[in-house]
Amino acid sequence: MRTSRALLWTALGAGLAVIYFPLLVVLLNSFNADTTFGFPPTRFTLEWWSRATSNEGALNALWTSVEAGLAATAIALVLGTMAAFALQRYRFFGRNPVSLLIILPIALPGIVTGIALNNAFRTILGINLGLLTAIIAHATFCIVVVFNNVVARLRRMGGSLEEASMDLGATGFTTFRLVTFPMLRSALLAGGLLAFALSFDEIIVTTFTLGTGMETLPIWIYNNLFRPNQAPIVNVVAAVLIVVSTVPVYLAQRLSGDTASGGRL
Repeated sequence: MRTSRALLWTALGAGLAVIYFPLLVVLLNSFNADTTFGFPPTRFTLEWWSRATSNEGALNALWTSVEAGLAATAIALVLGTMAAFALQRYRFFGRNPVSLLIILPIALPGIVTGIALNNAFRTILGINLGLLTAIIAHATFCIVVVFNNVVARLRRMGGSLEEASMDLGATGFTTFRLVTFPMLRSALLAGGLLAFALSFDEIIVTTFTLGTGMETLPIWIYNNLFRPNQAPIVNVVAAVLIVVSTVPVYLAQRLSGDTASGGRL
């Protein structure tokens, strides 16, 4: 028993080290005064962080990522919630295939989705690529995380409280506002946070659907990764990206945990 437990803890520790040690190196190198990034660092500096805050390319890319993430999340919250209600509260022919089609985009390889959407926008619809096309592309997979969160909550909620509200004379809108939405609120917030994190980090689909001359933060990092004069700033931006990506996921995980234990916001 002790041997098995020791092996499991060793495997867990090794797995976490493989995942998180490289991230720790990136964070340390963002403060590394040596531009060759020798490890461990011999001196630390805040110079690269100061330069990053005035780097126009990085700031523009950050704003583009935030715009795309917020817009895609808003679309995903509306469409994902509507789809969840339709598939969870109603029974109709083809319900299971429709559910599969909604979930499928997050399982498809990003390059396949990117190529398909690029062809759809440019060849079929005749739309020039830009921020709007990237937002639509991001929304296709952001919808999935919102849909999954809302469906899971609706399954746990049942319909008894809403039926009681309707029996007491409340309209459908009043029931949604006073009964359904308060119980869905944390699930929507968790789904929205995960959707934003997915959009903010996305690079493959974005490469095929964002307009020429535009960059999101992940694309800016990739384009400047092998430029020696930009390498220190890239480490700073990557460190910021790690934090920005971790916070929504952490909050969503906490919200999901509170949901499972019956807690509410």
